[in-house]
Amino acid sequence: MRLSVFLAGLLGPAMPVAACDLALILAVDVSGSVDAQEYRIQMDGLAEALRDSVISEALVRAEAELMLVQWTGATRQRVTLPWAHMTDFDAVERFADAVADDARVWRNFSTAVGEALSFSMSQFDAVAHCTRHLIDLSGDGASNEGISPEGLHPALRAAGVTVNAIAIEESEPDLTGYFFEKVIVGEGAFVETAVDFDDYPEKIRRKLLREITKQTAAVQHVLPGDSGGVRMQPIGLRLR
Repeated sequence: MRLSVFLAGLLGPAMPVAACDLALILAVDVSGSVDAQEYRIQMDGLAEALRDSVISEALVRAEAELMLVQWTGATRQRVTLPWAHMTDFDAVERFADAVADDARVWRNFSTAVGEALSFSMSQFDAVAHCTRHLIDLSGDGASNEGISPEGLHPALRAAGVTVNAIAIEESEPDLTGYFFEKVIVGEGAFVETAVDFDDYPEKIRRKLLREITKQTAAVQHVLPGDSGGVRMQPIGLRLR
């Protein structure tokens, strides 16, 4: 008997190694309350966040799978960038470029957060091999059409899907509270707040940093110091 066969018999079958630690759906609000300039701020900000050196390295280390979904009313959700495997920095750059170039699908429809979550949840069947399944939902308004987002929480929990959100509070000052109570779900789920669309690029970068690197404690962010050094500033995200 060959030694390799003998050892295999002793050790049992090899355990498969997961090549993907994270499957992440970026679900972008394109409802009627988002004008053309605000859409462009979202997509350019998201693309630049993906290019951040810390985020891109974390994506490659996780061999992450990324997808972009545009969503608005109850019957309007679409995968505009299908699953892409972040095997190296070139893959991240290609996906970021595609995000920046992604044409808007709809312009004048309602806000159906529940349907956005349901549609996104169904996309994870294709990446069942990934360890973590995460929906990153951005929006500037509460759901006003279709099924209630909180009604999907049992199904999301059962499927092992975490939902985090970024609330753009330009026209709805208490949107963070709504997302906190009705939208996010899963262990360590959180809401990031952008006070307006101009605030979105920095907040989506900070949010992705936290999600991708699996940080669970209070996050701290390095900012330039007045004398050329650095100082640490608490981010203060809301946990659920």
